[in-house]
Amino acid sequence: METLLLDPVAFSIGSLQIRWYGLILGAAALIGMLLAIREGKRFGISPDFFMDLVLLGVPSAIIGARIYFVAFKWEDYKDHPLDVFKIWEGGIAIYGALIGAIICAVIFVRRRGYNFWRIADICAPGLIVGQLIGRWGNFVNQEAYGGPTTEAFLRDHLHLPSFIVEQMNVQGTYHHPTFLYESLWNLVGLLLLFVLRRQKFLRAGELFLSYFIWYSIGRFFIERVRTDSLAFQGPEWLASFMDALWAPMRAMGFEPGALDPAYGNIRISQLLAVLITVIAIILIIYRRRAGLAAARYSDPIISTKAPAEDHLPEAPLEAEPGARGESASQGRKKD
Repeated sequence: METLLLDPVAFSIGSLQIRWYGLILGAAALIGMLLAIREGKRFGISPDFFMDLVLLGVPSAIIGARIYFVAFKWEDYKDHPLDVFKIWEGGIAIYGALIGAIICAVIFVRRRGYNFWRIADICAPGLIVGQLIGRWGNFVNQEAYGGPTTEAFLRDHLHLPSFIVEQMNVQGTYHHPTFLYESLWNLVGLLLLFVLRRQKFLRAGELFLSYFIWYSIGRFFIERVRTDSLAFQGPEWLASFMDALWAPMRAMGFEPGALDPAYGNIRISQLLAVLITVIAIILIIYRRRAGLAAARYSDPIISTKAPAEDHLPEAPLEAEPGARGESASQGRKKD
């Protein structure tokens, strides 16, 4: 069967090529922003605030993603430093994007007088929906796929439609659609965040941290299936530990994607996923015990110095189920 390759170029304007990857990432950022705007209105926060945040956050995420990738692939760039700026040739990393976006958000949110954790909670569903949609850019580019598999596994076991199966035929070999695995994982995570943020027990910062926990768990298991992971040479005990954690995937019939032993034996994204999950859980427990999470998710969000345009003319906060009895003063406590 002939390999079906989608044209990565959506259309051209003169010599300027508009690629599907860029359009998909743009749509992902837009939908994520709209989710944040909608939730922000419940707290009386103007849409302009989130628009400004996205306008600053997206470039910061791209820069962070590129710096992260280049840092771990410096051997490929040290002799050709100008290639660092050629992001259209590929080479960005989602964890780097998150680092860049978070640094930007911390600075921006604090300058507007808001508590970072409260705004991060509002943005969490937007972040995961952005990743959910953005992974389809990898599908169009036929990249970030997993190790070899069979057509029968994709069609008969996973029951995937033909347009996905054929796009996973890379030079005559079928591969695991890891973009799809991660996209579906994030879809379930989005629904969980929607449910979780309506629970009266949820404290400030915990929705944002829950997003990291959910995403990192999925990324840990999916990353091992991929064949393009950034890696480093680590101690054997750590490699064995990571392999033991990944054992459930073997039980489901998955095999690790190929990774050159000379390149490394520890996948960086897997290790980060474990560390982020552990740190996020510790932060939730610590913030509660230390009294740093006194405000609940449903409490009002107050800015100490936000300009007038950050506030809607009327800012009625819809009460969460079971939250009517909560004191509004809790929302004014600073972390």
